[in-house]
Amino acid sequence: MFTGIIQATGTITQVNPLKNCLDNGLCLSISPGSLDMSDVSIGDSIAVNGVCLTVTAKPDTLFTVDVSPETLQCTWGLDKSGQLVNLEKAMRLSDRLGGHLVSGHIDATGKVVKFKPSGEKGENFTLTISSPRQLLRYITLKGSITVNGVSLTINQIEKGEFSMNLIPHTLSMTTLSELKPGMLVNLETDMLARYVENLLVISGKLEK
Repeated sequence: MFTGIIQATGTITQVNPLKNCLDNGLCLSISPGSLDMSDVSIGDSIAVNGVCLTVTAKPDTLFTVDVSPETLQCTWGLDKSGQLVNLEKAMRLSDRLGGHLVSGHIDATGKVVKFKPSGEKGENFTLTISSPRQLLRYITLKGSITVNGVSLTINQIEKGEFSMNLIPHTLSMTTLSELKPGMLVNLETDMLARYVENLLVISGKLEK
């Protein structure tokens, strides 16, 4: 589990075919940047651009993760060497929940529609994303969503698009400052909304 509060940004330094995988899986080598890896062991989970991945090795100053074909199919930004990525280590039960509960299981990708300065001084930015239709039922005003692993609050919803306000701290601590219209982003909706829907479907109070 994660919180959506990014701890560091890193860089994918190498992308290789995953050995013994006939369906085009990948092995990534990632430079963790300022992320403290001293308490990370083989088998631990790290969210990379919002995707929960398992550390398979820690060579030199890097760490490696394997990415399955299924993950590659429903995410963006895990197959390019040189790609900047947001990083967050799995939370402890004793940690503060600064963002919201995040599983690291991406629902789908969305497309950036607008990314522009807002406010009197233009220090904040408004990010507008076009969402796949199947996710709209989980997106609510003032609700939470993760974009490339970053926990954000939804400020506006209109015609299949939702917008969020990004403060300077978020822009400086994550890769979201690199976004441009037309780019894809990884989306994970609020897991509580999905569980509530599933319970209602099971109880017969809601049609899927």
